[in-house]
Amino acid sequence: MVSSAPEPTLYIAFLRGINVGGHVAKMERLRALFGELGCTEVRSYIQSGNIFFQTTEADRAALTHQIEQHLAEALGYEVPVFLRTIAEVEQLLLLDPFRQVEVTPETRLFIIFTSEPLPADLALPLYSPKRDFAIVQTMPGAAFVVLRLIDGRAGNPAAFIEKTFKVKATARFFGTTKKILEAAKSS
Repeated sequence: MVSSAPEPTLYIAFLRGINVGGHVAKMERLRALFGELGCTEVRSYIQSGNIFFQTTEADRAALTHQIEQHLAEALGYEVPVFLRTIAEVEQLLLLDPFRQVEVTPETRLFIIFTSEPLPADLALPLYSPKRDFAIVQTMPGAAFVVLRLIDGRAGNPAAFIEKTFKVKATARFFGTTKKILEAAKSS
């Protein structure tokens, strides 16, 4: 009996802290670093750290740890990594908990990707102390946040989630996440 190699999985890696706060990394360099780990079909989307790649590695937690360790060694700073499949991102976008939100020029809609699920019994909406943003829905590994600018300033919902729930988090605009998904699906 001939055993076949496992089918590769296409992942979207949402990287936190790329090209912000003095942490500059060219997308070409990030693609090369993923390639060094044996990832194939490596592509990137915009400069904020969104990498698409294929791998046959079945253990997502081990893969995440391996990528984070490799990036930290190569770049000299911690880069939390949030791996999602195409189907997982599609499921998040289909929920669209923002469809009833009145969007104004002061409104921002986010998906916050988290390293661990937030508590299942979380009373929603959960407002920030300044009431400038609210978590309106959660899914395992994600939270949906509506942010309202106050005097032109925005809070940091990912930092709030990290501090409050002791998880790692990274934010993407809801509309940008749609574009990331479409780019990941195109070859």
